[in-house]
Amino acid sequence: MSDLKEQITSAMKTAMREKDKPRLGVIRLMLAAIKQIEIDERKELDDTETLAVLDKMLKQRRESIKQYEAAARQDLLEQEQYEVGVIQDFMPAQLDEAEIDSIIDAAIAETGASSMKEMGKVMGIIRPRLQGRADMGAVSGKIKARLG
Repeated sequence: MSDLKEQITSAMKTAMREKDKPRLGVIRLMLAAIKQIEIDERKELDDTETLAVLDKMLKQRRESIKQYEAAARQDLLEQEQYEVGVIQDFMPAQLDEAEIDSIIDAAIAETGASSMKEMGKVMGIIRPRLQGRADMGAVSGKIKARLG
């Protein structure tokens, strides 16, 4: 079992002991999403793949938050924000703008990219380095601005 999955399982047991039902529910959702992919792909996920699953869950919740804000649904908004907080507990520390910019610059230099046609090459190098440590949508926008 990967370290991250062990950490999540341990947190689930702690939440059960402490009778923290809201947190337990979110952790069970995380483990269910991980297990679903493991069953679909018939393999055990490593930490990088597990991070990708959690990153996808965060993205889904951020989209829901935007929709709930637009619809003025405070109750649902608060639930999604709570879930984002719990999921982020298991994500690596977020990078600051300067670190992200330096990684983008290094990837562009490494690939020799000079136009939007080569954005895929740059993203291929950047994605593993930033997975779970930065909002990939914002990173993509920065790359487009530099190559465009």
